[in-house]
Amino acid sequence: MKLDYTPPGPVAKAFLKDDSFLRGIRGPVGSGKSVACCMEIMRRAIQQRPNKQNIRKTRWAVIRNTNPQLKTTTIKTWRDWFSDDIGRFVWSPPYTHLVNFSLGDGTIVECEVIFLALDKQEDVKKLLSLELTGAFINEAREIPKSIVDACTMRCGRFPSMRDGGPSWFGVIMDTNAPDETHWWGIMAGEVPPPEYMSQEEKLLLVKPDDWTFFTQEGAMKEDRDKNGIFLGYKRNSKAENQENLQKDYYDKIILGKSQQWVKVYVLNQYQALLDGKPVYQSFNKEQHVAKSPLTPIDGKEILVGIDFGRTPSAAFCQQLHSGKWIIFHEIIGQNMGAGRFADILKREIHKNGWEKHEFRFIGDPAGNQMAQTSEQTPFMILRANGISAYPAPSNDVTIRIESVESVLNRMVDGYPAFCVSPTCQVLISGFEGGYEYKRQYHMGNERYEEKPNKNRFSHIHDALQYAFLGGGEGVKVTHGFGKRSPHTTVNRVGNPFSRMKSRRSRSNFVRL
Repeated sequence: MKLDYTPPGPVAKAFLKDDSFLRGIRGPVGSGKSVACCMEIMRRAIQQRPNKQNIRKTRWAVIRNTNPQLKTTTIKTWRDWFSDDIGRFVWSPPYTHLVNFSLGDGTIVECEVIFLALDKQEDVKKLLSLELTGAFINEAREIPKSIVDACTMRCGRFPSMRDGGPSWFGVIMDTNAPDETHWWGIMAGEVPPPEYMSQEEKLLLVKPDDWTFFTQEGAMKEDRDKNGIFLGYKRNSKAENQENLQKDYYDKIILGKSQQWVKVYVLNQYQALLDGKPVYQSFNKEQHVAKSPLTPIDGKEILVGIDFGRTPSAAFCQQLHSGKWIIFHEIIGQNMGAGRFADILKREIHKNGWEKHEFRFIGDPAGNQMAQTSEQTPFMILRANGISAYPAPSNDVTIRIESVESVLNRMVDGYPAFCVSPTCQVLISGFEGGYEYKRQYHMGNERYEEKPNKNRFSHIHDALQYAFLGGGEGVKVTHGFGKRSPHTTVNRVGNPFSRMKSRRSRSNFVRL
């Protein structure tokens, strides 16, 4: 077998020459990263030490998240380079290429390449029963970290030590850019871990010494004038694999695409990208995200919107006298109840030294409802843990969304009235498309659901909406500006804890 292959650029070349146990390469579409991974499998198979029978044995798993993508993209890329001329391809699941050919030195290469889609539980079980030399995870942004960990356990176990053991073993991965909270970026050290992660979760995402991540240049760059105004896109001379693409390939594929799509697939930048329609059409990252982290302003009340459930979330905001809103902190809990979340809220306030501020906590009105398994409501539990929280004046999803949308569209002294700290990563990702109306198809027609999709971005956005309602934005939407004092929007709501409230200071300070 003869292969005429040259790495598509310096980053891909460095990726191929590296011997780390786990290697990942991230790049734009068309950068040659998937072909480089396929070549790495064959190169390592050829370099495997022959056993006593002069056979170079290896076994590999090639993994994609769904079966359709496995067949139409991953297997197709593999077979573009490696056909039946070097071994029989088995088209019954699990799809397997039984590579077998002779080298000029008298040895034989036997390479078993098993293609797996991990969209079913039984497929994951197949992975856990394999004895592998190595694994290739194609489009790793679609694969959870637990699958990567499972792959690392199965590598290095073929060929057996009585056959000489593997000359090299490990995991290789490729991907387009994921969103800012994905495990890839955190482990690569390219994005910080979200603040809502516990210390234990952060430790699990510390990059081991024998893991290496490679990043290719974007295929294009943003073109801006001297004032930073976006003009369009221009080609990047440092992009890889250019000689194997049409000169106007990227110029054509970006036509009609959103900025988020271009950032992910062409600029190779971390970005949330979902299939639905963003809830907030007015959000502009350059205008609405602060250039540096925000901190609360002294002497101003802090409004904390809270969404309950097993993924409780809190958005920390301040409303200034001018009508401007700043959102400076977010907390997203994972699989916890109201009691534990109350402890996290108090710990965050103490850690950041915010005890001197006056707080007002506004939560989901549904938090006044008792669960079937308990006679305590989330509001009761918060109060028992020292958090005096009150229901938002409305739970109407239209009013909630409009209360935020109106601030996004408002200008104060020539500047946007909405400003969020860049540290609020999940909130920002939600604004950019993660908080979405889910796309549906009915009788061949495309449409969107009437209510936002419930996903990992929706909880913090619900919390933000409750904070804005508590600050009077809902009243402004329904009755116009200047009709009522914003502070009456929460206090006038019926509250079963009014007697407890009278025993406390009217300022509603948090007890720490």
